[in-house]
Amino acid sequence: MMKLQNKVAAIFAANGAIAREVAIEMAKEGAIVYVSGRNLSEVESLSAEIIANGDFAKPFQVDATNENEIENFIKQIVEEEGKLDIVFNGIGIRAKDGGYGQPSTQIPFETFMKPIQVHLGSQFLTSRISAKHMQQTESKGTILLLTASLSRLKSPFMSGITAACAGIEGLTRTFATEFGMSGIKVICINPTAMPETRTIIETTIENAKTIGIPAEVMAEQMTNGGLLKKSLTTKDTGKVAAFLVSDAGAALNSHIVDVDFGTASVI
Repeated sequence: MMKLQNKVAAIFAANGAIAREVAIEMAKEGAIVYVSGRNLSEVESLSAEIIANGDFAKPFQVDATNENEIENFIKQIVEEEGKLDIVFNGIGIRAKDGGYGQPSTQIPFETFMKPIQVHLGSQFLTSRISAKHMQQTESKGTILLLTASLSRLKSPFMSGITAACAGIEGLTRTFATEFGMSGIKVICINPTAMPETRTIIETTIENAKTIGIPAEVMAEQMTNGGLLKKSLTTKDTGKVAAFLVSDAGAALNSHIVDVDFGTASVI
């Protein structure tokens, strides 16, 4: 039995590595998946891949930082399906745009604020707009936010994104309290670094450059940070995400769920 049979899911930034895998896994579990992203050709390609696997997906061009585009996207889903059960936003920015790997004494204020505006701001917009439509249709669904283990690590040269991640976790608890009055769950998935993603590859290079060590050494240190000495993959994260929004994960609400095989340095 598929865990998400007949559930309706809205996926934002589905052209990104994490949201892409989340969409694939949710579709495999039976969800009706609406995938969106700024690059239409990429989400169309993802949709075609999901359909080729025998699952359902429909692509839309949506900027997850644009309130009107988010509103129109969610409204169309509700008009077509009559409900909204799942929302996931995997938005991210390039390492260079967020000042990843750069000392806080050197990055411009605008660079520091970029992850806060994009990561935290977009999660705020997609969550509150989706919640409004869930309330109107009495869809007692799940909103799954995305943060990163930086929120609880003690890592240098990552000030903007660390602040954004901590903010998303705080937002999760606030939303869970507000939206819970309407039977809507809000959870936050917190994966550690996934070495296969472009963001981690670029961030590793920048951090290694600032510290003055080879990028390969930095990557090795990241891989060995887990208690099981295993590197997390986007597929691992996608499977956990599908579980969290399923009926099997019903007891989890307002939680920040670590996905990391056990990271020794997370508080």
